Amino acid sequence: MSLFWRIFALNAVVLGTATALLLWAPVTVSVPVLLTEAVILVGGLVVMLIANAALLRIGLAPLDRLTKLMTTVDLLRPGQRLTVHGRGETTELIRAFNAMLERLEHERAASSARALLAQEAERRRVAQELHDEVGQSMTAVLLGLKRAADQADEPLRGELRQAQEITRESLDEVRRLVRRLRPGVLEDLGLVSALTSLTTEFATHTGLRVVRGFGSGLPALDQESELVLYRVAQEALTNVARHAEADRVEVSLRPGDGTVVLAVTDDGRGTGVAREGAGIRGMRERALLIGATLDVTSQPQAGTQVRLTVPVPRKQP
Repeated sequence: MSLFWRIFALNAVVLGTATALLLWAPVTVSVPVLLTEAVILVGGLVVMLIANAALLRIGLAPLDRLTKLMTTVDLLRPGQRLTVHGRGETTELIRAFNAMLERLEHERAASSARALLAQEAERRRVAQELHDEVGQSMTAVLLGLKRAADQADEPLRGELRQAQEITRESLDEVRRLVRRLRPGVLEDLGLVSALTSLTTEFATHTGLRVVRGFGSGLPALDQESELVLYRVAQEALTNVARHAEADRVEVSLRPGDGTVVLAVTDDGRGTGVAREGAGIRGMRERALLIGATLDVTSQPQAGTQVRLTVPVPRKQP
């Protein structure tokens, strides 16, 4: 039944019932209208309006659910759908909306995959240039300063030693940036070693206490899944350093039932509601690439936890 005929039928039921009551009820209307008759007529009108509103609320409930979903839907949380019952224009509208969400989620996942792959390629290019060009140039400058300092007299020698130390620190910072842009240890030694190196470096630079908990018997993951796990851990630790005001952070990686679960938990101030900034949305986009689930929970004065559940690819028989 179309929406027009549904509303027409609801109104017809209400008006038909009211007409039947007027025809067969022992009620008359005098001229002028008596007070008791006016009370009965007004009461009947109120009953009719309440009944009509209730029936319309039931009839238009699917549209209310559709409107609510349209205002709250988030393509980074796929799978949000409305149930479909019966036939008619409203049902077809809900089916069309569900199909549109399905198409938009696929398109968003595809575009995000292209963007993130391009981002990783650009990270590798920049890291390579920093390593080959800037790193080698700074190394040459460092060696030149050392030779000049060895041959110079005081106080010039002290100034050259100081410049040499500043250059060495800058070279270390460039190397640290290269490791952040392109985690070579992930490709060479695997995910656990890469996370160990990441957390060790994080603790050194932030002064926070980092507790690692890597479970045994972790299943083998493809390269893309390992990269997503590493980048999510990297972004979560960055958020802890910037916003959490924490003293301690725990990074765990454990096997689950057909999954691998990464959790980054801090003891910071928390917010009660995890704010969806660019960092968290970036993590959600990465999770979508491999069909993973990202959950972020935050409690006031109790810290924040970022939990990534990655499905383990099934082995082909």
